[in-house]
Amino acid sequence: MTENTTVESSPSITVLYIEDDEFTATRTSRYLERHGLSIRWFSDGRSGLAELIREEPDIVLLDLQIPQMDGLQVCAEIRRRSDVPIIIITAREEEADRVLGLEGGADDYLVKPFSTRELLARIRAHVRRARGRAGPESPVLRVGRITIDPRTYSAALDGTPLRLTTYEFALLKALAERAGRVLSREQMMELVTGSADEAFDRSIDVHISNLRRKLGDDPRQPTLLKTIRGVGYVLLGESS
Repeated sequence: MTENTTVESSPSITVLYIEDDEFTATRTSRYLERHGLSIRWFSDGRSGLAELIREEPDIVLLDLQIPQMDGLQVCAEIRRRSDVPIIIITAREEEADRVLGLEGGADDYLVKPFSTRELLARIRAHVRRARGRAGPESPVLRVGRITIDPRTYSAALDGTPLRLTTYEFALLKALAERAGRVLSREQMMELVTGSADEAFDRSIDVHISNLRRKLGDDPRQPTLLKTIRGVGYVLLGESS
């Protein structure tokens, strides 16, 4: 694999990989390509963003410490233009960096060194959710002012479409299916990712905060999504 080279075959998942460390990029890309993924690798933020504008991938892998354009800036620009899943892969392991990445619109966060096998599993899970094939087809859900259609992976508030990331949609759907019930962070993580241990605890809080902001819900006086201190979260209302 060489920089800025696209694999000629047409696998089911296309990955835009923005990483300036050639060794890491080559090792990771070769593993993913062996498992049928197509990798488009770029070593700086501006080139990677330009490629996304040219042709949107199925998922983005994004390092934070990249030249020409900071990874968090790239993440924000991608999210401004697209709902494509974003997994941040970086050596920054401080919780504050993870929170900034998730608040900036990333769906997931992996710290180097990471397991390529785990990365592949996460890529497939995020793309599966983005394509609306995370499980059996479900009927439209209505909880108060919120409508969720799992068939089209869309949600609306008072009839106005909500622009959600794949993770936010999966989280809202899990809460809506259990409207009126308090769910712990571990329960939500299990429902959304299949594992309660997949991410650090604050990640759910950050995704909930982003979701609440998009719903226009005041956390001090919530009418839609309420925090139960020390326990978890509940979507207010009854599903129909």
